Amino acid sequence: MLSNIYPINRHAIFKIVELLKLKGYSENTIKTYKNEFAQFLIALKNKHVDSCDEQKIRSYMLYCHEHLKLTENTLHSRLNALKFYFEQVLHRNKFFVNIPRPKKHSKLPKTIHQSDIKKMLKTTANLKHNTILKLCYGMGLRLSEIVNLKITDIDSKNMQVFIERGKGKIDRYVNLPQSILEQLRTYYKAYRPKKYFFEGQDGGQYSMRSAQQVFKNALRKAGVNKAVGIHSLRHSYATHLLEQGTDIRFIQELLGHKDIKTTLIYTDVTNSSVRKIVSPLDKL
Repeated sequence: MLSNIYPINRHAIFKIVELLKLKGYSENTIKTYKNEFAQFLIALKNKHVDSCDEQKIRSYMLYCHEHLKLTENTLHSRLNALKFYFEQVLHRNKFFVNIPRPKKHSKLPKTIHQSDIKKMLKTTANLKHNTILKLCYGMGLRLSEIVNLKITDIDSKNMQVFIERGKGKIDRYVNLPQSILEQLRTYYKAYRPKKYFFEGQDGGQYSMRSAQQVFKNALRKAGVNKAVGIHSLRHSYATHLLEQGTDIRFIQELLGHKDIKTTLIYTDVTNSSVRKIVSPLDKL
C-alpha cells in the first residue's frame, strides 16, 4: 500500500500511526485508521496532504459516496481517520466542523432463538468448540474477549470471570454459568492449556478466524438458516437476559458498555408489548 502513495505524502502515514500508538489506541483502530487514511493519500497523488483545505476534503468524501459507493460505516471510518490527522497531528482545530457526516443505518442486533442455540450446542461434539460457543453465549463475550481469555481469569470459587481490557480498554467481571463448571474442568484436563484458555494446535492464542468458523459450522449442522456471525451469541445473551426480567443497568455492566444507550437498543428487540399486538389480518 505504501508503494501506491507518492513519496511526498509517505511521511503522513508514519506520523498518524506514531501518534495513534502514543495515545494508546488499539491495534484494530490503528489498522483501520492507517488503511482509511492511506486511501486518501493514494487519491491525492502528488498533491501534498498538508496543503489540503476543507473544500478538498468535502470533494473527496463526495467522490467516496458517489463513485466508490462506500457504506455509511466506511465513510464514517474514513472521516474519523482524516479528522484525526488534520486535528490531532496537524492541530487544525475544528477543521471538520462544516463537513457533514452521512446518517448511519440504525441496525437492530441480530439474535438467535434459544431453541436454535440449544440445537447448535447439541450438534457441536468437539469439546473445545462446544466450550467456546457456550462461553460466548453464557457470558455474552465478544470474539476478541473469548480468544484473549486466560486460565488465571477464571475464578471458579467466586463463579466469576475477569475480562481484561475489553472494548474501550475496560476491565470487568462477568458471571460464570454454574452449568458449565464441570465441562470447563473436563476441558482443562483434556487440553492442558498453558496460558490462554483456548489455544491453537501449535499452542498460543486461538485465532479469531477459527472461532468464527466454529460458529459457522455449528450454524450449518444445526440447520439454522440465519445470516449471522458469532457476535450474535452476545446479542442473544443480552436479549434473553432482558426477557428474563434482568435490570438493564446490570446488563450494561455485564456487557461492558460505557453508555446505557448502547444497551438500550436491546429493548427494541425484546419489546413484548409490541409483539403482542395482533395484526388486523388475523382478525378477518
